[in-house]
Amino acid sequence: MGLFQAFNISASAMTAERFRTDVIAENVANVNTTGTEDGTPYRRKVVTFEERQVTPFSRVLAGTKEAALGNGVKVSRVSEDYETEFIMEYDPANPDADENGYVSYPNVNIVTEMTNLIDASRAYEANVTAFDTSKAIAQAGLQIGK
Repeated sequence: MGLFQAFNISASAMTAERFRTDVIAENVANVNTTGTEDGTPYRRKVVTFEERQVTPFSRVLAGTKEAALGNGVKVSRVSEDYETEFIMEYDPANPDADENGYVSYPNVNIVTEMTNLIDASRAYEANVTAFDTSKAIAQAGLQIGK
């Protein structure tokens, strides 16, 4: 693995985790949004990551070492959560209430979102540490040549 490849891997992970944090913030901001453009409540969004494929030549060159080489991470998709049901609350005074007086609130759970936010923050910090360590190794290597 090349020196700059280590930087790229850490940087791609930091970018992906920052995007994940943005999506979590969007979920939290819309926790009480009962009406969207299509007339339904806001639906929670989930970020999915996958391995980034940026160096196909290295796989040919490395041969059997393919499993040891990394290319970083990328956001493969942002999908809406259809597994979790909307939260139904009785509030007949709300203009978005149905004929029975129930309002459908988004399927956003603040505890889950805050836990995911902590997870994304720690993953970001871990990648900052990995980047700093790679940088320190590079600087130490340059000092040897003095």
